[in-house]
Amino acid sequence: MRRRLYFMVPDVRRARLIRDELLLARIEDNNITLMAKDGVPLTGLHEASILQKSDFVHGAETGLAVGGGIGILAGLVALVFPPAGVDMQLVTVLVTALIGAAFGAWVSSMVASSIPNSRLKTFESAIAAGHVLMMVDVPSGRVSEIRQMIAAHYPEAASSGIEPTIPAFP
Repeated sequence: MRRRLYFMVPDVRRARLIRDELLLARIEDNNITLMAKDGVPLTGLHEASILQKSDFVHGAETGLAVGGGIGILAGLVALVFPPAGVDMQLVTVLVTALIGAAFGAWVSSMVASSIPNSRLKTFESAIAAGHVLMMVDVPSGRVSEIRQMIAAHYPEAASSGIEPTIPAFP
């Protein structure tokens, strides 16, 4: 299992130095992503993806649950009040639940992709002021080691929290 560590770094130069230190500590480069205000060049560094910048994942999860629930209700209504001349089976509930879940996840994730990530709201003012947010995904057993290493070598990199679990795909 991995944990996401957040560090607020004063500038891109220090972010590069910290990234190099993390690479030496055997943290893979694709597990180190950065977020800065528009116009700040992050050449050679991994910029945060749309999945990390937006509430896409949370929206998909919510839409999946709500759409599935509505699909179950629609299937039950179809069983109780079947259309004329159609013999409904119990599998109708399963099919409508799956269709509702898929549709709900799709619609909700599309809407949520335009909403900034609620977990990153606390960092907005610092990013707007020119700081750089580093998101480092580390194995859960190495969290304290990595935090101590960065604090010892780069005290200006403010540790800004730990996300207890991270999604598997962003």
